Amino acid sequence: MSVDESLPPIVESVKRAHPGLWEAYNRLGQAAAEAGPLDARAERLVKLAIAVGAGREGAVHSHARRALSAGLSRDEVRHVALLAVTTIGWPAAIAALSWIEDAFEGSSKRDEPAE
Repeated sequence: MSVDESLPPIVESVKRAHPGLWEAYNRLGQAAAEAGPLDARAERLVKLAIAVGAGREGAVHSHARRALSAGLSRDEVRHVALLAVTTIGWPAAIAALSWIEDAFEGSSKRDEPAE
């Protein structure tokens, strides 16, 4: 796991205390990814969009960092929040955009488009 994918302390605690649960959770995520035709790039965008729509700040942080690690540009990641404006409303979308910007802090990824 890279620095960008480090887990919050509470998650690390659950992972250590319940390794079987953590392994099952990861297997479920892998099975869900393998269940359809989306490539890794599309999966990153979809998971970020789900987190934005659900209003889950921690998940938005995590999926924004993972999207950058997967090669998406900051502008592509920001676009997810902008697209949400007409679906979840201005305040919720702007909140999500602020969470995405939080995730960018300390990242070495530049604003160049993904290749």
